Parts: sequence; C-alpha cells; structure tokens
Amino acid sequence: MAKFRFLSDLTKEHNLDFIALLETCRKNFTDIELNNICGGKYFLWSWIDPKGRSGGILLGINPSIFDIGFISQGDYHIKFRMRNKVDGFQWNLIAVYGAAQDEHKQSFLTEIVQCCQNESLPFLMGGDFNIIRGPNEKNNDRYDDRWPSLFNAVINSLDLREIELSGRKFTWANSLPEPTFERLDRVLVSTEWELKFPQATVQALPREITSDHTPLLLSFGDTRGASQPIFRFELGWLTRDDFREVV
Repeated sequence: MAKFRFLSDLTKEHNLDFIALLETCRKNFTDIELNNICGGKYFLWSWIDPKGRSGGILLGINPSIFDIGFISQGDYHIKFRMRNKVDGFQWNLIAVYGAAQDEHKQSFLTEIVQCCQNESLPFLMGGDFNIIRGPNEKNNDRYDDRWPSLFNAVINSLDLREIELSGRKFTWANSLPEPTFERLDRVLVSTEWELKFPQATVQALPREITSDHTPLLLSFGDTRGASQPIFRFELGWLTRDDFREVV
C-alpha cells in the first residue's frame, strides 16, 4: 500500500500524463490498484507478465492528453503509438525492462533493434535496461565491456540520443554492506523526438519506497519554442564518406 500511496502522491504532485513501472513481478492488477497508482485519474493501461520471479512492465497513459493508435508488446517492452491532442504530434512511447541475466541480454538487445529500426514515427524509449554504457556508470572496477559495447552499438545504429540525467549519478544499488551503484535506468530518444522537445529533461527523484531503483521524472519542457532548429554534432559523422557534402 505504501508504494501505491507514493505513486499516487507523485502523480498528483507532478501532474503525470504517463507512468511506467518496471519489474512489477505482478501478473494482474485490480482496477482499484490502477486507480490508486494514477491518483484517481482515468488512465489506459497495458502490462506484460514477469518471467519467473523478475520482470514485468506496467505502462499507463492519460487518454485525455493522448489518443492511442495501437499497443504492441514484446518479451521486454510495451509500445504505445500516440497522438498529442493539443497539437496532433504523433510518436511512440516505449517502456522497456532489460534482461538481468546475461544469457538473455542478447535477446533483449535484438528486440530493441527490431522494435525501433523500421519505425517511421519519432519515439521515446525509457526504462531499466539492466546494462550500463561504460565504466563511469559504476562505482567500482568490476567492469566487463561486452554488454556495454553491444548496447552502445545498438544506440548508435538507431541514431538515438540519451536525455541527460540530473539529480543523481547512479539509479540502482544493491543491499550489500559495501553496495555496488550503477546507472541502469535511462531515457533514449530519436532525433525527430528531440527536435520536437529540445528542452526535455530527466530528473532523479528521492527513493522514498522500498526499491533498489531511483524513480525518474521526464519533463517535456517548454514546447512553445520547439520549432526552433537545434544543431548537434556527432563524432560518428566523421566516418561517413559523404561527410563533406552533407555538412
């Protein structure tokens, strides 16, 4: 009940328009529970079951703010195709929970690529990826580059950008006497989504419930100037044969 109370208060305080809960470890949710999560608002929900004792995703949106085109699911993600009612902007919201076990991480990364590579609409993908991107996202030197390297290759191949996290360096910690801290949770966006919401931010909130993860708050920022062009330079562009012509 404490978790539901915390989520309800969070929804009311920040006037949330969508909510993603990860590692729910739940196969079903009652209407009362869902109503409590979103602070009494009417939300449209979709979820996928956990695998064994871990996993599970719950994703909900406020249908007074967004129209829903369709909902699709995979083993590690839920995707909502949406349209902002205020301006008609169409995009995809994707919530992910990455495999914690090494033997399933390849399947998770493959599913991300399949979910995004042929997507024609802008998209935002966020959640617990269960993979860090480099040694700076961990507080000790027990680091294996295999999965971070593949994860970064996927991000680069899909031309995604990560919205910078403020308020905390790490998003997960274990409960050992000398805990390990890692940044497992993040928000990735396509170039087109970033152009629409160039002032979007991700803030780490206080961890006020029994969880080993830090809640993240996404804000679209002031969208009134979203039509203003922005310029980003990616080092990877230097490897393109047509770099000079494009620039």
